[in-house]
Amino acid sequence: MKEITDVNTTEILAGLGEMWVHLTEQEKELLASKAKLIEFKKNEIIYNEEEIPEYLMSLIKGKVKIFKNGVGGRSQIIRMVRPVQNFAYRAYFAKEPYVTAASAFEPSMICFIPMDLVEKLVLQNAQFGMYFIRELSTDLGIADERVVNLTQKHIRGRLAESLIFLIENYGLEEDGATISIYLSREDLANLSNMTTSNAIRTLSTFVEEHIIALDGRKIKVIDEERLRKISRIG
Repeated sequence: MKEITDVNTTEILAGLGEMWVHLTEQEKELLASKAKLIEFKKNEIIYNEEEIPEYLMSLIKGKVKIFKNGVGGRSQIIRMVRPVQNFAYRAYFAKEPYVTAASAFEPSMICFIPMDLVEKLVLQNAQFGMYFIRELSTDLGIADERVVNLTQKHIRGRLAESLIFLIENYGLEEDGATISIYLSREDLANLSNMTTSNAIRTLSTFVEEHIIALDGRKIKVIDEERLRKISRIG
């Protein structure tokens, strides 16, 4: 973890999109003066379960995974964060410790904004407050759908859904087929709510059926239409 001090924080924050546009110029200056930019190495923990939330975190570059350790030390990836999404603020609004943990999936830069300042701006700026209501509502809807999918779909459907999720969140490389994020088999299993051995077997089956091709951690989608069909039917 390394704090970055030789950058223009205002310019960085201006790239955060919708959240930024709801603020007045004075509010933007106040927020920029209190924000700090921190770099994280690959696999470095950003926050742990049971920690007290103090900051809203905005991912500037890189990839972050939100996860929870379950029974027997098995990890479940709750969601993946991409630039320029915000995270780590729900627990503060709920007045509770973090119920998840977060780590950098690859070298990442994150903007930390004090939540007491965010709360102050929410109370004085209705549009800014509505932004967070929409964000939380969207996240809740996605979480509800994901719970159903991870509990009712069969292994093939869950893995197919995870691959589609990665395509839609991170896109494809220049070849138009390779998913632009390289997950270990364990991470892919944790994202799909299955054991690593089941993930490996199902990936192998998808390869045999010419749905995907594998090159180490790289996954190339050969038949996206069929992959989506497997995800739909579960």
